[in-house]
Amino acid sequence: RFQPPSAAHPLGTDELGRDVLARLLFGARVSLAVGFAAAFATAVLGTGIGLAAGYFGGRLDAVLMRITDGVIALPLLPLLIVLAAVDPEKLGLPRAFAEAETASLYRVIVIVSLLGWTTVARLVRAAALSLRERPFVLAARAQGAGPGRIMRVHVLPNLASPIIVATTLSAGHVILLESVLSFLGLGIQPPTPSWGNLLANAQELVWSAPALAVYPGLLIFVTVVAFNFVGDGLQDALDPRETRG
Repeated sequence: RFQPPSAAHPLGTDELGRDVLARLLFGARVSLAVGFAAAFATAVLGTGIGLAAGYFGGRLDAVLMRITDGVIALPLLPLLIVLAAVDPEKLGLPRAFAEAETASLYRVIVIVSLLGWTTVARLVRAAALSLRERPFVLAARAQGAGPGRIMRVHVLPNLASPIIVATTLSAGHVILLESVLSFLGLGIQPPTPSWGNLLANAQELVWSAPALAVYPGLLIFVTVVAFNFVGDGLQDALDPRETRG
């Protein structure tokens, strides 16, 4: 217990004698899986809602955007805490699934996906409103192409840039949300490690073994900053108006 860094344990051991580096690597796998899966799900959901609202307009646009505004108006963190505390068995899910080690992982992904699609939806809607009046869309419509084909072939490929950028940026945000929920004991449950519950386990040892809190906190910080840099770089690389030397 609490061994200092050595050749066998490069970052030492924790209060139970477990290798800290191994725990951090397993926690990285869980936290990044949650980030990527939830970001992809929010991108798919937000793209579908934003594309339908922007292309068809009218009453459908008004209804979908009022729903989006309602979700944005909700207090995100308290709502996430409430939803994460709901017993899955009371929702009709099988007991075997509710008691599985991966149940908390899937629950966090679903909760974050249901509440995090609004940014992508608004970006896609704004771009779709502009694209539907472009000459190539009007030409496809004049040739008899249906709305489904126009959105799939002509509109959606031109939305790739804002979707990719928003998805990349939301991945870092999702990792932060997962860390907060796990820190509060409502996210990924032990023995499955994540950076959030590693921080939660280290809060009682912050004075006797501060490194146990520094390592996961530093990894969360570096990962979120890296995702932000990647998102900014993709935005510059995919922007057709960007001046290149």
